[in-house]
Amino acid sequence: MDGDEHPSQVCERAAILGLAAVKQGGNNLARTLVGRAARLSRACGCRAFSVSAALTTFNSVEGYNRQAETPASSAGDLDTASTLLELGGHTHILGPEVLAAVHAAGCARGAALVAAGAGGPRVIEARGWDESQALAAARKPERFQLIPLGEHRDEPWQVVADPLDDLEHRCTFIAIRRLVATALTLDRYRREEKQRAALWPAEALDGDPESVWASEQMTEILAVARRIAPTPLSILLTGETGTGKEMLARAIHRASDRADRPFLPFNCTAVSRDMIESQLFGFRKGSFTGADASFAGVIRSAAGGTLFLDEIAEIGLDVQPKLLRFLETHEIHPLGESQPVKVDVRVIAATNAPLEQLVADGRLREDLFYRLNVVRLKLPPLRERREEIPPLVDHYLRRYGDEQKKTPLTLADETLEYLLLYAWPGNVRQLANEVRRMVAMAEPGATLTPAMLSPEIQASRRTIAVTPEATPEIRVRIDQPLPAAVQLLEQTMVRSALDRSRGRVEQAAKLLGISRKGLFLKRRRLGLRNAS
Repeated sequence: MDGDEHPSQVCERAAILGLAAVKQGGNNLARTLVGRAARLSRACGCRAFSVSAALTTFNSVEGYNRQAETPASSAGDLDTASTLLELGGHTHILGPEVLAAVHAAGCARGAALVAAGAGGPRVIEARGWDESQALAAARKPERFQLIPLGEHRDEPWQVVADPLDDLEHRCTFIAIRRLVATALTLDRYRREEKQRAALWPAEALDGDPESVWASEQMTEILAVARRIAPTPLSILLTGETGTGKEMLARAIHRASDRADRPFLPFNCTAVSRDMIESQLFGFRKGSFTGADASFAGVIRSAAGGTLFLDEIAEIGLDVQPKLLRFLETHEIHPLGESQPVKVDVRVIAATNAPLEQLVADGRLREDLFYRLNVVRLKLPPLRERREEIPPLVDHYLRRYGDEQKKTPLTLADETLEYLLLYAWPGNVRQLANEVRRMVAMAEPGATLTPAMLSPEIQASRRTIAVTPEATPEIRVRIDQPLPAAVQLLEQTMVRSALDRSRGRVEQAAKLLGISRKGLFLKRRRLGLRNAS
């Protein structure tokens, strides 16, 4: 079942199945399906040929008593349940179907579909009650059983019913109510998932789930990366440690023409300086003491693909000329070899060091710097793109929850506020490790609270904090970037408005003094989920 199926599709399907049931003599099932098709057609304006054909055929069946009330078939029951589950979120279409289901089940003396408008309750349709009885029930719903249906045009809709007293009929009514509640829950999950996908589209070049780049800065960097990925140009990635330089390098590789060839990362600090040359360019057996076997080197190992040189600034001055020659000619000269070797490799280099200062200090050759600096992408620290923290936390919560078999885990709103306030000197890597640690401490299915955070993150709340909900105040530190302070203020005010309005978007927008569309766009930008 496709959760995104439009009501008109549900209508057409009911008509086609009803037409088949009529032709096969399945009178009870035909009545259920054709009746549903007719109601849906009126509600959603569907004018499909299949609907009119089903109604015409149904009405022309000789000797068929359409007024007879016979129990619905099991197939009809299942189709009714399926239809109700599909229609969550389409209140004006779901309502008549729920009312019809209650009536068809014969579990209530009377039932009415009621909209609670500003001018008082309004009866839309009733079964088993006349107009005055239905209106009386609508005005005093506390005396009856209710099935909430959600809102249509900012009006809460519900079915008001008087179930029969025996156990079987009461259980039937309760089952219908639970089915409707499930339909509404499913619709909420679908909308949340759509909103999450729209807000956090995981703007990776290849759909890498870790590449959640939602900020304007990262989106711009990604746009440049997309343009240069198909080219053979060398790329220089700079930024603080843990900002995602290797992640971006892998994404560029996968978006290039070399995607089916090796991506080989090499950290220039992983080996001693006197070994970097042999590790990069390789050597021939016997070329020096201890060279018991030939070694191709990481450059030749990445032939045809991409070589990611991390911490490029740590390469010594004695090796820098050979690296420069390789970048210019794509030739290397392994130790012990008499002739240079041509190698087709795309180089992406990365560093968190200030390269210009290293050039000024004489620790980095100027010509190598300019050769590396053909295309330079600087990744901002996480504290300058805080809007990415919620989707990153959500991703790592799922990842480590699955890894440690503790799903589903949830994050308390206050915990997220702490994470948003922290400066993250270790950036994305530190955030990932923090979430992993909290998951390890949590019980399966638990909610992660602020008490589970590291002491240094808990301490950050003292410098900038939201006061308890009972007090409509917020304290903001003034020695921080303006966008971070504004974002925190907006998030707090939007959450407060949604809480006070119990999730009613129109009312929350009025409290904030903005339009309904403005609130929708703001929630998307701030990463706020639908209210429960």
